[in-house]
Amino acid sequence: MSANTRPPVDSRPAVILVVDGDPRSARHLGELLQADYRVLAADSGPAALAMAAAEPRPDLILLDLNLPKTEGYAVFEHLRAQIQLRDIPVIFATDLDNVDEAVRGLDYGAADYITRPLCARVVLARVRTQVELKRSRDWLRDQNLFLEAEVARRLEENQLIRDISIHALARLAEARDPETGNHLRRTQEYVHLLADSLRHHPRFAAYLAHHSVEALVQSALLHDIGKIGIPDHILLKPSKLSPEEREIMKTHAKLGSDAIEQAKRDAAKPIEFLSMAQEIALYHHERWDGGGYPEGLAGEAIPIPARLMALADVFDALISRRFYKWPWSFAAAREMIAHERGHHFDPDVVDAFLARFDDFEAVAERYASQYPVPGDGAPVREELD
Repeated sequence: MSANTRPPVDSRPAVILVVDGDPRSARHLGELLQADYRVLAADSGPAALAMAAAEPRPDLILLDLNLPKTEGYAVFEHLRAQIQLRDIPVIFATDLDNVDEAVRGLDYGAADYITRPLCARVVLARVRTQVELKRSRDWLRDQNLFLEAEVARRLEENQLIRDISIHALARLAEARDPETGNHLRRTQEYVHLLADSLRHHPRFAAYLAHHSVEALVQSALLHDIGKIGIPDHILLKPSKLSPEEREIMKTHAKLGSDAIEQAKRDAAKPIEFLSMAQEIALYHHERWDGGGYPEGLAGEAIPIPARLMALADVFDALISRRFYKWPWSFAAAREMIAHERGHHFDPDVVDAFLARFDDFEAVAERYASQYPVPGDGAPVREELD
């Protein structure tokens, strides 16, 4: 059944399994029921259990309590013990002088009972009632499965729309700087590596347990969304920025935060990844020692997502070629990150980076950007912004 198709109404004749050790009684029940139902017959407990498990699966079982060799209750207990059979309703059949046993069967979970000598109208009425109840339960079960599948489909669709929207926004910012190549993909993977390494660390476990790592990784894509608001003559300047231009470049952190804040206000309810994205956009240039921007936060005051992004962003900037710089070697970048432990970066984040450095290198190589080699005298800008 597909997720967007409602469960069909079951129009087939209901299947009734008659379990009776008396051939005459079994034949009588069969003749009584066959006009409206498909009737199967078993004359022993083992045969009944085998037929109950086969296709077509019975919609109802009429079970004789006086079976030879195998007591009716034993058959009933076997049915209830098997997951695929326990929902089949059972009506006990017994002699009139053994009604107490049939009533006891109701306490075991039987749906109903009938007594011999059989009254055709009573038998048909009780069978019809239990078949209709079984069909209703089956329909509700299928309807619930359908609704669960539909909810899952729509959640997946909404997730896809969200992911596409995030990537579109991130690519819009990246398009302003065509030489960043696969920067977004690489930094997203770096953040994922760091979060995965720190999820059991005492200082990070509570945060990463409460917040979705997936949301954190998605949020990383929007870290430079604010660069959309930086003028081209500054963002793309192939030479050293003036002090005034550098201050304007720094505003991309606040511009990104403000844009995401507006998106949060427009949302009908709080969205976790937007809050993370805002923290990353605003604070990923803060330094552990308080020497960063825009607010000069230090140490634990810097949100965890921004601390992870800070290292990921700087590492990728170091190993990537830009029109204003040549790429550093992996070894040189590793040494620089290690040197900045406790200065630019959270010491434990640096330790996680060093422990997973081979994975960082693998990501960098897997998503390496290809650039044309500049000619001699290509301008170089000193900043990593």
